[in-house]
Amino acid sequence: MFAKLTVEENLRMGAYELKDKKKIAENMARVYEIFPRLGERKNQLASTMSGGEQQMLAISRALMLSPRMLLIDEVSMGLMPIMVNTCFDVIKKLNDQGITILVVEQNANKALKVADRGYVLETGDIVLSDTAENLRKDDTVQRAYLGG
Repeated sequence: MFAKLTVEENLRMGAYELKDKKKIAENMARVYEIFPRLGERKNQLASTMSGGEQQMLAISRALMLSPRMLLIDEVSMGLMPIMVNTCFDVIKKLNDQGITILVVEQNANKALKVADRGYVLETGDIVLSDTAENLRKDDTVQRAYLGG
């Protein structure tokens, strides 16, 4: 996000390729519907927002171009538990709406609850891959990554 810009200015930067003002307005209304808090803070500087609000803004800025795929890295990093839940709920909702989402996340438990598939990496190599459901049930995954 651009710290010295407002929420709305950040969202408009996310729509930089769009020329259709109606589409920009529709997309902005959509992100304010997904994250009502951003609508309440549309004139606030991004640098003055909480970490969770900044994460919402980063996701929303990406949504301004109506992407078919989102890449999200460490969505839960440094967030309060309630904001982590909110972010993962939104990830699930966006995926249900047809957006493919690739999440890199150390909170394996939360990630596997919203994922279709999972991949376990160790020092850059994929050591396990399966459906999220099967990975959640796997004894090795439970012991090593899920606290089981």
